[in-house]
Amino acid sequence: MELRFDGQVAVVTGTGSGLGKAYASFLAARGASVVVNDVGASLGGEGTSSKAADEVVQEITAQGGQAVANYDSVEQGGNIIDAALNAFGRVDILINNAGILRDVSFKNMTDAQWDAVIAVHVRGAYKTTKAAWAHFRKQRYGRVILTSSAAGLYGNFGQCNYSAAKAGMIGFGETLAKEGAKYNILTNIIAPIAASRMTATVMPAEVLDHLAPEWVVPLVSVLVHPKNDFANGSIFEVGGGHISRIRWERARGSLLRCDETLSPDAVLADWAAVNDFYNADYPTTTVDLVAKLKAAQQLPRNYAAENVRFDGRVAVVTGGGAGLGRAYCLQLARFGASVVVNDLVRPDAVVQEIRAFGGTAVPSESSAEDGDAIIKTAIDNFGRVDIVINNAGILRDKAFQNMTDKMWDEVNNVHLRATYKCCKAAYPYMVKQKYGRIVNTTSTSGIYGNYGQTNYAAAKTAIIGFSRALAIEGRKNNIQVNCISPSAGTQLTQSVLSEEVVRSRRPDYVAPIVLLLSSDKAPTAASGHIFEAGCGWQARTKFQRSNGVDFALNEPLTPEKVFARWKDIVSFTEGKASHPEVASDLRERIMANIEKAAGSQESAPDTTQYLDLIQRAKDAEAGESRMVFSDKDTILYNLSIGATSSQLPLVYEKDRHFHILPSFGVIPGTLASRPFKLEDLVPNYSYKMLLHGEHFLEIRKYPIPTAGTLVSSCRLVDILDKGKAAVAIIGALTKDGTTGEEVFYNEFSLFIRGSGGFGGPAVRSTRSDASAVYPALGRKPDAIVEEKTSPDQAALYRLNGDRNPLHIDSSVSHAAGVGDPILHGLCTFGITTKHVVSRFGRIKNIKVRFVGTVLPGQTLLTEIWKDGNMVVFQTRVKDTGALCISDGGAKVDEAPGARL
Repeated sequence: MELRFDGQVAVVTGTGSGLGKAYASFLAARGASVVVNDVGASLGGEGTSSKAADEVVQEITAQGGQAVANYDSVEQGGNIIDAALNAFGRVDILINNAGILRDVSFKNMTDAQWDAVIAVHVRGAYKTTKAAWAHFRKQRYGRVILTSSAAGLYGNFGQCNYSAAKAGMIGFGETLAKEGAKYNILTNIIAPIAASRMTATVMPAEVLDHLAPEWVVPLVSVLVHPKNDFANGSIFEVGGGHISRIRWERARGSLLRCDETLSPDAVLADWAAVNDFYNADYPTTTVDLVAKLKAAQQLPRNYAAENVRFDGRVAVVTGGGAGLGRAYCLQLARFGASVVVNDLVRPDAVVQEIRAFGGTAVPSESSAEDGDAIIKTAIDNFGRVDIVINNAGILRDKAFQNMTDKMWDEVNNVHLRATYKCCKAAYPYMVKQKYGRIVNTTSTSGIYGNYGQTNYAAAKTAIIGFSRALAIEGRKNNIQVNCISPSAGTQLTQSVLSEEVVRSRRPDYVAPIVLLLSSDKAPTAASGHIFEAGCGWQARTKFQRSNGVDFALNEPLTPEKVFARWKDIVSFTEGKASHPEVASDLRERIMANIEKAAGSQESAPDTTQYLDLIQRAKDAEAGESRMVFSDKDTILYNLSIGATSSQLPLVYEKDRHFHILPSFGVIPGTLASRPFKLEDLVPNYSYKMLLHGEHFLEIRKYPIPTAGTLVSSCRLVDILDKGKAAVAIIGALTKDGTTGEEVFYNEFSLFIRGSGGFGGPAVRSTRSDASAVYPALGRKPDAIVEEKTSPDQAALYRLNGDRNPLHIDSSVSHAAGVGDPILHGLCTFGITTKHVVSRFGRIKNIKVRFVGTVLPGQTLLTEIWKDGNMVVFQTRVKDTGALCISDGGAKVDEAPGARL
């Protein structure tokens, strides 16, 4: 049966184009009367025009539907809802879709750019929903959609404002869901990815083709339909045929005895338990902390392996005059920090406490919103700022029906805007000193929603989105940003907790994890994370994604199909559910569905045609590519893979041992022109789907020339058919342009997603050193070489000739789904080669498999095993523990005098 909306009235904001237009058109076609709201502004929010809304209304009415236009800003939400009441007498559905962008790196963000995005996305959603709420309650029916995004869920570079705003929809929506349930008012949150004005600038055209708004509309239609009595307060990711649900997952956590041994050191010693998701919890509210405290008191005294201190560090704590803030200030000072105690009322009392035991502190009596003045106090008194703990807060609890604009604004200003302002003021100093620790305060009321706290919940989840985006931006400057969700008895909570609970939840039981996250000992991987804490218990909380459903892209998606697969969409089957961490995780899932569609097109490729073309390419006569290089290029290459000025043989042309590292051979080999085009040889080719899989380099002449002319010729070795993908194997021989001697031979594989199924061989017909795989040996490595890459490593390496913007331009890397610009795989290859030859001398050849990405500034660990004349190795990113190179092997030249 078709899901229809006859007799219902829908209000859709931001309806002039994209998703909004698609929602309005579909609902009208299914019988709803629609208010088409659009202010007619540009993507940046400038200007106004009635044209966009009028055109959508004309299209709907031309098809026999009912619609009226409204041109108000969402900040005048009452006017928008009045338009529905005046035209149609009621309102049943509200889809909050309007949005603007003000994308800019955090260091360059202005208050106006922050405020504009928060005003439209957060306050605008509040104003429209508030205006509709009374009518929903009166008729005991309503359906609300709030629009989040991947940036809101996971953070995104250059979008601290947008990430904050979109994350705010989570707490707001979860709280609305709890308040509205008894009135049959259901609220859900969607994180769509669709082609629109807001995505057209950051995604390639071939991807946007598969991201039409029509792939989002069916889910929204189910959620706003009267038959929906099963989804309320849920978060969904949707786009490109993919629909899945997101829920919270909470680690088992670390439980420590609450006594004087509960310290940052003790939390660090039990850090694995803080992040232990075995037998995880899937909560909708805070943990039972009274039970935790009782259990904690049965434990032995805590063990501490390291000494966490803050000597020489300067910490700023907002709301430091009482409760949690006071506990943070006192402990920071006891462990050696100089502390700025900020509070609106009498911070001097805490300052005097600190000075009484010999600590160093100064007061800052001002609103937390005055971030510039607070940070100035730190700079004026101590000359730096290393730590910011945003703790200040207020409550203005009230049922949403009775919430006033003043209550909403006051809470969001003190919690969200003040957090932004203090971070914004401190950030330039942290960037300059290449160090910073920021701990922002969220709440379980935000994470899970809480009755009577829509304002507070929205602000507290907005802080999560902001923190995650800032963590992404700050990473390259050693700035770690985390969120703490504390549970403690304070002035802020005594009005909502019993006296017994307030007494048992001492702020001192929360402070240790906050201090650890503020310290030099904070685990490197702990940035952009959420930690719940109280009563000696601390645990990480993150998202879990259902396996969801990938609908076929070769036929239209309807609400009826979504309805029929609902159980599959929301199923968190063990082993199939995933844990997304970054915005690109959603894009990767959607891209996989797009690849699947490409691989299952009804018009199967003419396999004979492709096989003939491949054979011709293999037989094609290789042209010659000449590369003239000087000692300057030799030095540049060595520097680009981490050589330093203290290594004169690598950077000084007059040194008698001056040489180039052997991995230089990849440069002429990979840059050589090819007598074929891959797009002609496989179906569905797109360079966006291409990955560098493996690389083999053979050095055929020593000493390697440090200047001269190299002549390279390239050939197609083969193209393998892996079903859904193709693997192109390319060989390149490089000779000395003067002597004709062979210097290098490269053979590398390119994995091309979505280009299989053409009938080619699945495996190579012959085996050689180039196809060998060298698994890590099952024993302790004989050597481990550690090297921290430079934040500017990719910018330097690209000067060798690989100018792919993926490695330098964040807009390109984010559009490609890899997050921040990544290091060239061949740069990692070069650094790894350097590690091998530095320990074992000259090599005859080297082979690697690329299995992960590296961010400039991360630290590489090359684990090496010697096995006869072979060196087996793998390289991992120390910061994450993930491998970036696996199955590596190098054949050592053991001839006399073969040392470099």
